[in-house]
Amino acid sequence: MANEKAAAKTPAAPKKAKKSPLKYFKDARSEFKKVVWPSRKQVINNTIVVLVSMVVSGIAIWGVDSIFMLLIKLMLGK
Repeated sequence: MANEKAAAKTPAAPKKAKKSPLKYFKDARSEFKKVVWPSRKQVINNTIVVLVSMVVSGIAIWGVDSIFMLLIKLMLGK
């Protein structure tokens, strides 16, 4: 009796219908048409921001690494 109630409470998982590859690519194409693509100016601006961020992060990591190496050398007396 308890098993029947537990089984009745859990909903059955919906079955997935198989899609043909052609239907998949048609759906993908229609989704790509909905995408708002950035302008050339936005892409260039975002690329510059990423490159500058990478350079600044690299310099910061190099600086922290250099400080730690100096501290280790001072502690070990080499």
